[in-house]
Amino acid sequence: MTAAAQKQDVIDLLLSQHNEIKSLFAQVKAAQGSEQKRQAFQQLVRLLAVHESAEEEVVHPSARDDAGDAVVDARLREEGEAKHVLSGLYDLGVDAPSFDAKFAEFEKAVLAHATHEEQEEFPALRRNTDANTLRRMAGAVRAAEAIAPTRPHPAAGQSAVGNMLVGPPVAIFDRMRDAVRDWRQAHTG
Repeated sequence: MTAAAQKQDVIDLLLSQHNEIKSLFAQVKAAQGSEQKRQAFQQLVRLLAVHESAEEEVVHPSARDDAGDAVVDARLREEGEAKHVLSGLYDLGVDAPSFDAKFAEFEKAVLAHATHEEQEEFPALRRNTDANTLRRMAGAVRAAEAIAPTRPHPAAGQSAVGNMLVGPPVAIFDRMRDAVRDWRQAHTG
């Protein structure tokens, strides 16, 4: 890990990922051709899946003490809904006639969710958690992301315990599927 990454706290890490998510939404919408759109969408799916899993395991449990149950429960509901929609979009595929309209609705919901986190949950964490703990939480988020599934699995729920029990085996399967998919794309014109 770089020295800059070691100094980064969890809130800065998540804000950076929110910006990356916004950029990937724009890339999907601006993509020229199915393949470019599919690749951008696959990147977005992966980032959202690992990001949300890590938040559910590390950030939301800590935020309960700082932001309160109502704030965290609302974020978990939003994430659960997003997993269902994202899974449906993934199954639908970028070439489906209804993809763009459903994708636009999904983007709006995800950006609203990110705004809620940024305005309600993150300020409470920053106010009530010491800087050293916030830096350690960033490391925990990175570790959780390293073993998180790379696509949404709505049936797994959104609890920290559920993610820790179901996440690693599902992540192995997802990463094998990703590797096969990437190999096929590279070797079948």
